Amino acid sequence: MNIKYLLFLLVIVLGFTSCISTKQLVYLQEDETAVDSLYALRKKPDPYRVQVNDLLSIRGKAIDPAGVATFNPIGDANPNATGEERLYYDGFVVDPHGNIRIPELGEVPVLGLTVNEIREKIEKQLLETTFTERSELFLTVKLAGIRYTINGEIGGAGSNIIYRDAVTIMEAIANSGDITLTGDRTNVVVIRQFPAGQKVGHIDLTQISAMNSPYYWVQPNDLILINPLPQKALGTGTTGLQSFTTILTVFTALVTTVLLFTRL
Repeated sequence: MNIKYLLFLLVIVLGFTSCISTKQLVYLQEDETAVDSLYALRKKPDPYRVQVNDLLSIRGKAIDPAGVATFNPIGDANPNATGEERLYYDGFVVDPHGNIRIPELGEVPVLGLTVNEIREKIEKQLLETTFTERSELFLTVKLAGIRYTINGEIGGAGSNIIYRDAVTIMEAIANSGDITLTGDRTNVVVIRQFPAGQKVGHIDLTQISAMNSPYYWVQPNDLILINPLPQKALGTGTTGLQSFTTILTVFTALVTTVLLFTRL
């Protein structure tokens, strides 16, 4: 009989540890229950600085449209659009040396510059070589969207691109189908690209303080990894009912086995 009680106690312990609690599923939880609370948030991150392999969209306007034809491909019905497929052919890729190639200017170093700094630099060089102040040159420089890759316990794993100047990790996750029930929201891994290499960061999306993390804002080429919770490896179920059913089945099998051996 002592073995039966021991098995029963073991099953109860497993029951409490195998279920996925609400606390593990809720995003951006506050420390205390509050209504219409004001939380001090970090401002948007510093402007992104261009890296190797980034794709830039550069569009131009001037009194003489022929002067900016390089930036506005012939036959483009909507020159201000930033479709990724078209930009693959018509955009400006940052080469391994940190340069982009512009016909009138040649190699232009842009590594480590913001898009506004790149715009000012190109405008200045064009005004010195091709245009005058009367040309009313107007350039627009943008990243070809924010591309990120997300894998693991997510509804839609893969590479995605969002055409925004700033994207949060919550928006990236929502755009990819949300984290599954068995995904670990407390330790989301973000691998970020830097000129000197890669940096691995961690963010707990169940805490409101995550909004002040430098990894809350997605940067181009981020790799976001959603690891599984231990409950998935145990295979006992994601809800209380599933866990109870599984554990009850195991308990029944164990008790039956014990009874058979004790009667022999």
